Amino acid sequence: MTVATASAKSACAMKTLTVLGSTGSIGTNTLDVIRQNPHLYDVYALAAGQNVEVLLGQVLEFQPRVVVLSTLEGLERLASGLRQKGLPRERWPELLSGPAALVEIATAPEVHIVLSAIVGVAGLEATYEAVRNGKRVALANKEVLVSAGQAVMEAVRRCGAELLPVDSEHNGVHQCLRAGNREQVARLILTASGGPFRNTPKEALDLVTPAQALNHPTWRMGNRITVDSATLMNKGFEVIEACWLFGFAPSQVDVVIHPQSTVHAMIEYTDGSILAQIAATDMRMPIQYALTYPERAQAPVPKINWQEPRAWDFAPPDMDKFPLLRLAYQCLQTGGSATCTLNAADEIAVEAFLGGRISFPAIAAVVEETLSRLPNRQPRTIGDILEIDKESRSLARKVTAERAGVAAPAEGGALRNSAVSVEA
Repeated sequence: MTVATASAKSACAMKTLTVLGSTGSIGTNTLDVIRQNPHLYDVYALAAGQNVEVLLGQVLEFQPRVVVLSTLEGLERLASGLRQKGLPRERWPELLSGPAALVEIATAPEVHIVLSAIVGVAGLEATYEAVRNGKRVALANKEVLVSAGQAVMEAVRRCGAELLPVDSEHNGVHQCLRAGNREQVARLILTASGGPFRNTPKEALDLVTPAQALNHPTWRMGNRITVDSATLMNKGFEVIEACWLFGFAPSQVDVVIHPQSTVHAMIEYTDGSILAQIAATDMRMPIQYALTYPERAQAPVPKINWQEPRAWDFAPPDMDKFPLLRLAYQCLQTGGSATCTLNAADEIAVEAFLGGRISFPAIAAVVEETLSRLPNRQPRTIGDILEIDKESRSLARKVTAERAGVAAPAEGGALRNSAVSVEA
């Protein structure tokens, strides 16, 4: 059953964490779990993108030893904020920037657990290296397994790392699989809220706006994942992740629409029995589970009140209206670089939709055309995967521009693979 391959440490001992993506939804919820359990967790390092204002508050509260930002400009703003707050220089964390710095804080000997929540492939290398160093990785970054599932899972097995899923659906599967014999499980069932357009006629999707797509009925997440939930691409990514995490074939993983988002996942045994993992829609529960596994601890989340009447609905997904879910299954079956291109093209298409350059249905059209125009190949290294990701993004930009009738935007400069520090 398990994706946790190393012997688990006692949940009672103090654990030191690196949080990759500390200012996003998962990162802030993780820090709230730590805030509720200061006797259990110590923050070694925080890494963020551009949200310096939120990061500054986190640095002052949690006093990490190292902080990594994506740009030097961000580091300078953080340093300025620390000066304005009057924090003595000797109490500052070490300030670093660049991909090598992410690897450094993910592999530091002092770190027991790495929370991987950086959106996109920016977090791939650091997460992979944490696995190679035998860390426990609490995984909330979909791109890690969608783009590099084979390489990452081979490293988990080879290096004795622990990979604990934070996504509520995979976390639910992980919990269900603890209840019985893995060989007797016939299939996994992942639930999806259906997003804001589950009842919208297909012909009306051409008119939906970014604001409507970002109005998720259940969860509060970042912009890209919220749009991916509206297209069901997010659920497609979760199918891919589930197959890598738990060793199931695509045909053994089903998706059902469950608008209440209370049943997070189910497993069906060969005799027809079904086990479900049920919890409130609060990401702090799966985050804490990934941190304390195999133990459980009191969590700062609301409990379900069984004295209140409630109704739960389940329905099959409409893959004609939401073709990206179908594409995800196809790419998983194709193998090779297909899922990497799927992810990269989707990110570019979502960006174009949010920028008003393409329609909502055109997201799927851009992804499908990018897949059809880029040859599939077999990546052997993380470097190969990053190169395929770059090529896929470049082609997706061209496809998007062609559909929008404008010139393709210039490629952004890549961060050097180096650690850069900022002095006081």
